[in-house]
Amino acid sequence: MDKNWILSGQVGGQRTKNNKIKSLFVEIMEKNFKLEINGQTLEIKLNNWAEQADASALIQLGETIILATCVMSKKEREGCDFLPLTVEYEEKYYAAGKIYGSRYLRREGRSSNEAILNGRLIDRAIRPLFPQWLRKEIQIVLTCLSWDGKNDPDILGLLGASLVLSISNIPWQGPIGAVRISQLNGDFVLNSSHENKDQAKLELVLSGIKKNQEILINMMEGQADEMEEKNVSIAIEKTLPELEKIINFQEEIVKEIGKEKLIISPPEKDEELEIEVQKFLEGKLEKILFEKDKKEQTKDLDDLKKDLIFFIKEKYQEEKKEQDVLNILEEKIEKTIKKGIIKTEKRTDSRGLTELRKITAKTSVLPRAHGSGLFSRGMTRALSVLTLGPPGDQQLFQEMEVVGKKRFMHHYNFPPYSIGEIKQMRGPGRREIGHGMLAEKALKPLIPVFEEFPYTIRIVSEILSSNGSTSMAAVSSSCLALMDAGVPIKRPCAGISIGLIEDNNKQYLLTDIQGPEDHYGEMDLKIAGTKQGITAIQMDVKNKGISSKLLSLAIEKAKKARQEILAIMEKEISSPRTKLSPFAPKILTLQISPDKIKDVIGPGGKMIHSITDEFEVTIDVEDTGMVFITAESKENAEKAKTRIKDITREVQAGELFQGKITRILSFGAFAEILPKQEGLIHISELDFKRVEKVEDIVKIGDIVPVKIISIDEQGRINLSLKQAKQDG
Repeated sequence: MDKNWILSGQVGGQRTKNNKIKSLFVEIMEKNFKLEINGQTLEIKLNNWAEQADASALIQLGETIILATCVMSKKEREGCDFLPLTVEYEEKYYAAGKIYGSRYLRREGRSSNEAILNGRLIDRAIRPLFPQWLRKEIQIVLTCLSWDGKNDPDILGLLGASLVLSISNIPWQGPIGAVRISQLNGDFVLNSSHENKDQAKLELVLSGIKKNQEILINMMEGQADEMEEKNVSIAIEKTLPELEKIINFQEEIVKEIGKEKLIISPPEKDEELEIEVQKFLEGKLEKILFEKDKKEQTKDLDDLKKDLIFFIKEKYQEEKKEQDVLNILEEKIEKTIKKGIIKTEKRTDSRGLTELRKITAKTSVLPRAHGSGLFSRGMTRALSVLTLGPPGDQQLFQEMEVVGKKRFMHHYNFPPYSIGEIKQMRGPGRREIGHGMLAEKALKPLIPVFEEFPYTIRIVSEILSSNGSTSMAAVSSSCLALMDAGVPIKRPCAGISIGLIEDNNKQYLLTDIQGPEDHYGEMDLKIAGTKQGITAIQMDVKNKGISSKLLSLAIEKAKKARQEILAIMEKEISSPRTKLSPFAPKILTLQISPDKIKDVIGPGGKMIHSITDEFEVTIDVEDTGMVFITAESKENAEKAKTRIKDITREVQAGELFQGKITRILSFGAFAEILPKQEGLIHISELDFKRVEKVEDIVKIGDIVPVKIISIDEQGRINLSLKQAKQDG
C-alpha cells in the first residue's frame, strides 16, 4: 500500500461470568484506513456498529463524521421495471451540538432542503453504476453523526456511499471519487472550509469513476459568480488527480476486506418474441418517433403499444408477459432514436444537433403580479410569478449546518397536467426541491444586495408544459419576471441543457434536449448563466461517465446556445424596468440611533403597534438602528416615517416647537413637543409678568409655542413660553 495509507486493527472485548450464566463475549472489531487529502486526514473506520446492514463504515474528515450503510433486499420487487434505489441523507441536530425542532417536539422532523439536496446529489452519482436489470430494493442511509463546522458532510456522504457499496456484496461498478473545488481569491482550492462558501467565486462538487486508467466525470453540481467557461473547465481538470487518488484508496480497501459480489444475471432474451415484435413494428416506429407534433406522437405511440400488446396476446394466447413486450418496445424506441441521430444527424423533430427549438419570451402576462414572465422552448413552457415583500417576510430556517434568513427564494412546481397525466397533488417532492434550488442558485449572484434593494423576493415557477429541460426554462422565465418587476439585477440570465448520444464509441452532443433525448440519452448537462459567464451547473449521466475533454466541449456549446436565448429574451425586455409595479409595496428606510430603538418599540411593543395600526404599515427594525417601513401607500409610509423621526429625534437648545400641555403642577406645566418627549415650562417662563397660578396662562390640552432653553445632564428639557412668543 502507498505510504499515505495506514491500516490498523483494534479488537476489544468484555467477558462476564457468574455461576448460572455461561460466558458472554461481545466483540467490537475495527479496521482503520487513512488517506491524506489537502493537508487533512480522511479516515475510514470499518466496524460492526451496524452489523445487520450489508455493509457499514464511518467516514471522518477533521471532526466531521458520517455513518454510511447499505442494505439490499433478499427478493426482487415484483412488477418493477426500474432500479428501486433510495438514498437517505440524515442530518442530526446533535451532530452540531444543537437542540432544534418545535417547542413541543424537540426532534428532527421532515428532512431539510439541504438534506434532500445532498441525498439527490449522492443518488445521481451512484445510480448509473448499478446493473440496469437489478430489481432488488437497495437503500443507502447516510447519517451525519458529528459536524465540526469546517468540513462539509456532503462529500463524506458521497464517499461513504461509494465505499459501503464497494465492499458489500451488492452488484455495483464503483468505486467513485468525490471532491469539492472552489475558487477563492483567484486560486482553486480543493475541499475548502465550509466557512469560505460565501466568499467563493466558484463552488463545484464532482464525482468520477476510473475506466481504462482514465477518470470520467459522472456527476457535477455547483454555482459560480458569472465565471467564464474556460475557468470552469480548468477547475474540472484540477480535480482529476484527486479523484484518482481517492478511487485508488477505496480500491485498496476493497482488496483488503471487500465481499464477493452477488451475481445477478440479466434476464434471458426471448428471441422468438423479439422477432415478432420487430416484425410488428417494421416501418411504424420510425414514422411515429420522427413526427414533429408531440401530441400526435404521444397519441400514436400509445395506440401502437396497445395494438402491439393485443397482437402478442392473440398470437401466444396470453402466455407472454405484457412487461416483456413493453421492455422490448422500449429498447427498439431507444435504438431507433439513436440510429436516426447518428445516421442523419437529425433529431426526432428534424432539428440539427446544435439547433434550438422555437423560443418565445413574454413579460407582464399577469396584471396584478409584481412581476411575471412566460418562457417557451418548443413544448416546454414555464410561467414565473414574482412577489415583493418587506424585510420581515424573509424565510427563517434551522438546519444542521446553518441557521439564518433567506430574502431571495425560488420555488418550482411540476403539476401533472404539464405532461398530460392525472396524479394526486401533494406538497413539493424531491424533484421539485432540487429543480427549484438549481434555478435559485443560477439567479442568486445577480440579485442586488439588501442595502440597495431591501425587499424580500419570492419567485414561483409553474411548469405549464414539459418536454425536457424545465429547470432551465424556469431560470429564463424567472429572469423575465425579475426584470418585469423592476428588480435591479446585474444582467439577464438564461439556461440550456446539453445531451449526449453514444453508439459504437461515437459520441454526439445535442443542444437543447427534449424529453425523449433526455430519457434515452447518456447525459443531461444543465448550465445557466449570463453573457459574462456561468452562474449554475448540474450534470448527471446514464453511462459510466464522460471525459473532461468532452465535458469542456459541451460547456462551450452551452455558452453559444445561451447567447442565442439571451438575445431573444432581450427583444422582449433588455433591462429591469425603472419603476416597480403599482401593486408592489413601498419601502422607506430610516437610520436611527440604536439607543432609540427602545423608544420606537415602546413598552411591550405598544408604540410600534400603534404606528403600524394607525398608518397600515409594516415596520422592521434591525439592531443597527436601520428601520424599514413597508406600506401599500407611499403616503402612509411617509407619515409613519415622520412619526418615527419625531420619536427618535434628539432636540437641541434654541429650537422652537408647538407644545401640547399634558400636565400642570404648582411650579409649572409639562408640554409634549414630540411623541414621548416632554419638557417643563417653569412658572417663571410662562409670561414676562409675575404669574400667580399656572392655570391663569395655560390649561391641559392647550397647544402653545415653546422654546428649548436648556437640556440638563440627565436629559431633562426646559422650555420657555415667553421666549417663544418673543422670538415669534
